[in-house]
Amino acid sequence: MKITVAGTSKEVTEGLTVAQLIIDEQVETPDYVTVSVNDEFVESGAFKTTKLRDGDSVEFLYFMGGGR
Repeated sequence: MKITVAGTSKEVTEGLTVAQLIIDEQVETPDYVTVSVNDEFVESGAFKTTKLRDGDSVEFLYFMGGGR
């Protein structure tokens, strides 16, 4: 099946979970990543059970603090 990850089309196995995609994509700080699938945020506790479907669009987001 095909999904889009950070704007890039990828061929992945059927039944791929968000947790496995994080591993496959070698996300540098998986404990601090926020994931959206089709512009909907996925709770970190649901990464292992959220299966991706053909045509899904996935984004990895990192929120950074800063300022004074």
